[in-house]
Amino acid sequence: MKLNAPTQLVWIIALVLGVLAFIGMLVSIPFISANAFWVLFVGWLLLVLATLLKGL
Repeated sequence: MKLNAPTQLVWIIALVLGVLAFIGMLVSIPFISANAFWVLFVGWLLLVLATLLKGL
């Protein structure tokens, strides 16, 4: 299986989701704090898919 580097846009989106989830655990952000695990999971999943799928 050949792995690909994610594009810069996908990497930045995943980074923003991760930072939002982290901040959401420390400070009350209406949607993010209640779903911090899932926000972080979506960012991680986005990076995994971008690594596995070419052009993402």
